[in-house]
Amino acid sequence: MGSSSKKKKDKKKDFQKPKLKVGKARPKPSNFTDTSFKAKSIILTQQSLTAAAPSFSTQFSHHVSLLTSRTDSQRKDSLSYLVTAIASRPVDTPLQQPLSTLLPKLLPLILDGSNGVRDQLLKLLRRLPTRDIEDHVDQILLYIRAGMTHLAADIRSSTMDILNWALESAGSEIVSCAGGWVKTLKSYLAVLGWSNEEESALWSSTRASFGKAGTEGKAFVKNLNVLAMFLRVGLIKPPQSPESLQQSMFPLWHLSYHMLPTKQNCYAHLNLFGAPRDEESEMYEDREDRQRIFNKRFLKAIERGTDAIRREGGELGRAAAAIRKVMVEGMADYEP
Repeated sequence: MGSSSKKKKDKKKDFQKPKLKVGKARPKPSNFTDTSFKAKSIILTQQSLTAAAPSFSTQFSHHVSLLTSRTDSQRKDSLSYLVTAIASRPVDTPLQQPLSTLLPKLLPLILDGSNGVRDQLLKLLRRLPTRDIEDHVDQILLYIRAGMTHLAADIRSSTMDILNWALESAGSEIVSCAGGWVKTLKSYLAVLGWSNEEESALWSSTRASFGKAGTEGKAFVKNLNVLAMFLRVGLIKPPQSPESLQQSMFPLWHLSYHMLPTKQNCYAHLNLFGAPRDEESEMYEDREDRQRIFNKRFLKAIERGTDAIRREGGELGRAAAAIRKVMVEGMADYEP
């Protein structure tokens, strides 16, 4: 009796219509087969899906705009692209953008907190045409002096590499521009801890740190070598080329003074339309003027500092001896 009623219920179950409730999905049949699938996607970050790819100048401008990005990796990648783009351009071909447009985006990266960004920046600066840098040395020195006195030791160390590049590219313009001689030497004395006062002769008591204990000595040696290079450019008379010797012969005496100027602002030393300059922000284009101000404000402090370092010996002593050699050679013909 029980088994027959159970069979009847099972037969009726096949013909019963299920009641659907609001908010619930319809129950799936017993023979349901799941046919859904998932596909993995490939993301190309540097490829356009449009029919016409962006031009080289468009990509160059795009990466220049990314130099102000908040992401360190984005700034580093953009600098890497610009390095490759500038290095691969044909010889004697102008840049896609003039330096007057590029430098306002590049120079703030001297104070960037990422080591990778500053390394890529130095590579990019070394690939810029040197003949165009001479007209922008005053802007470059503003950020170099800010980096020399920065609180971060890594930024101070990398700024010395950029100053070394600037001296190699446009050394005479660096020491002769407005504030390039006195203000840069003042920043150097502040970094090295060399005071102009007689009672502050101990250089090691106020010397700034340049990183970890293992690398501080190497960074300090590098800074002394850059200082020797800076003094060599400013104090030692450059050798005359054969062309200049031929032009100095009669009747072509002082021929260069009667020719058209080759630099952009050739009358900047007159300061016709600028604010009045003091002794620190003045332009010292003549070697004699740089010798005079160096003897007046910096000679004794650097002599005391180098004497203290030479007593320690080693690489520091050799770097200090190189500075003293440059000073002796550069001030040999100076007459107060």
